[in-house]
Amino acid sequence: MPPQGADLTPLDDRALLARHVEGDGDAFGELFRRHRDRLWAVALRTLGDPEDAADALQDAMISAYRAAGSFRGDSAVTTWLHRVVVNACLDRMRRRGSRPTVPLPEVETEYARPTVTDEITNTDLRLALQSALATLPEEQRVALVMVDLEGYSVDETAGALGVAPGTVKSRCARARAKLLPLLRHLREGNPAQSPGNGESTGNQGGTGRVKVPTRQDRREGGTAG
Repeated sequence: MPPQGADLTPLDDRALLARHVEGDGDAFGELFRRHRDRLWAVALRTLGDPEDAADALQDAMISAYRAAGSFRGDSAVTTWLHRVVVNACLDRMRRRGSRPTVPLPEVETEYARPTVTDEITNTDLRLALQSALATLPEEQRVALVMVDLEGYSVDETAGALGVAPGTVKSRCARARAKLLPLLRHLREGNPAQSPGNGESTGNQGGTGRVKVPTRQDRREGGTAG
């Protein structure tokens, strides 16, 4: 094993985890630094509350730190880390026994910084999305957050959740069907219109995905549907 304090950036995730298990005091910190933005985003979107998300992420990283030796290598290290984070979020949701009740703030990372001109629209979108997500069962919410909002593939999400890809697809489909009536106004290009006011126009029978601001949208500086 290279000496403590050596440059860890050239090492891949598996090598970092192995170094951590061998006793390198810096390896796990480097691993977390690489993936913290996406781990945080999933926790925040799932729980809806920054304090709860921070606590869940902390609990998850402590668990991962302690359980690293049990990693069998049958999935990517990132998949394993996300599974630990998702489980911590679900545990917290079940303990508190309630839905998110505060607006979702924007995840401020190098990948997601809204422009000034987008701020009002983004706030409306986040409020509408948070309220709609709060209506979903926890399993559907997590699947939808990972696939539609954070851009993970179905296979990656399945690995993180420990379920079959078909289960992820089914949960996402059910979640989209439930969200569509609540977020139809976003698809119709009118974020300020509140759901259920009886004044929506356009396609009332659509069953496609609701367009919400994803990481890619925010990276490109827009939220157009």
